[in-house]
Amino acid sequence: MAEFLKVLTYQSAREILRQNFAAPGAEIISLEKCFDRILAEDITSPENIPTFTRSTVDGYAVNCEDSYGSSESLPGMIEYIGSVLMGEKSRMMLAPGQCAWVPTGAMMPTGSNAVVMVEYTERLDEKTVLIFRPVAAWENVMQVGEDIAAGEQVFQRGHKIRPQDIGLLASLGIKELPVYKPYRTGILSTGDEIIPFRNQPQPGQIRDVNTCAVSAALQSCAAIPCPYPLVKDDLPALKKAIARGLEENDLLLVSGGSSVGIADYTLEAMLSFPDSELLFHGIAIKPGKPTLAVRTGSQLIIGLPGHPVSALMIFHIICAPLLRQYKAWQEKGRLTVNIASQAGRDDFIPAKLLESETGSAVQPLLGKSGLMNILAQADGYIHIPYEKQGLLANEEVTVTLF
Repeated sequence: MAEFLKVLTYQSAREILRQNFAAPGAEIISLEKCFDRILAEDITSPENIPTFTRSTVDGYAVNCEDSYGSSESLPGMIEYIGSVLMGEKSRMMLAPGQCAWVPTGAMMPTGSNAVVMVEYTERLDEKTVLIFRPVAAWENVMQVGEDIAAGEQVFQRGHKIRPQDIGLLASLGIKELPVYKPYRTGILSTGDEIIPFRNQPQPGQIRDVNTCAVSAALQSCAAIPCPYPLVKDDLPALKKAIARGLEENDLLLVSGGSSVGIADYTLEAMLSFPDSELLFHGIAIKPGKPTLAVRTGSQLIIGLPGHPVSALMIFHIICAPLLRQYKAWQEKGRLTVNIASQAGRDDFIPAKLLESETGSAVQPLLGKSGLMNILAQADGYIHIPYEKQGLLANEEVTVTLF
């Protein structure tokens, strides 16, 4: 335990983990299965969208110059020559003074460059349409490649695929994508006092929160959680459980046993494997100061604090950036109250986003560090850098969303 709490900054901890963690391999999967997966390559458009100039409204395709001067009191008169059918190529060619009916999404006829919405027209007879409002060039029209041009970058490597992204890619005819393989991550909760969360605790016992909460957090990072049975503070049992976790996963997260205590065998068990090295033990942050990391061969073990609030916060601060391969969502807002902080460490405080008359407001959720209910109310967290001694009310801050 000689290395315990030779603390380093959280940025240094992140960098050490990154240097000792292999990047995930990639695989190509069908578009339909890509939701929540992370792109392994940049994606460019293979074609223009739209592929033809089309109307965005129901109305009459015209040359815009033929509509100039039209008004309610003095409507323009224009010759009607037919209609364009949906799903068919337009073979019409408009001469000056002519128009054609086009439904929303239909191809524009040659010679037209605008559409007058049907609300501002009237059929005078079979061959004449009245126009009550002028239109500008390309008004109510989407031109070829206006949405996306062929060769244009659609998404960058590291982008997390959302439902709307799948829709866009489907419109481009992209059938499959190169995505990172999800990290398989073992979760091992330790401690004599920990019992399965479904059980009724006796005095001195605590339900296992970390396995459930960290499993969900892993899924939000597009990783695959692999929870293991609880392990008591027993060195042989810990060694056996850790060995299995290393064998079956890309990363192993162990909660509990990261601080100094008679029964804290976790670090000893981690370092008992051949070619094991303590990367760090202690980060200058709150919460989660006793967080540790061990490299065992080419694999990585991260020791999370046993306390559920600290464990989950450390996961978001240290583990999530390592796993998710994409940038976390953030929002800005102004603090509702002053927050005090201790210089020399980075503080991470749960916060709730609120709407105010002047924009987004950020309400820090302050209280005893062990209150899980506080974390459950939070939308994310704010960061107070180590060189500051707090933040002032109405100061703009960034909230990193969970």
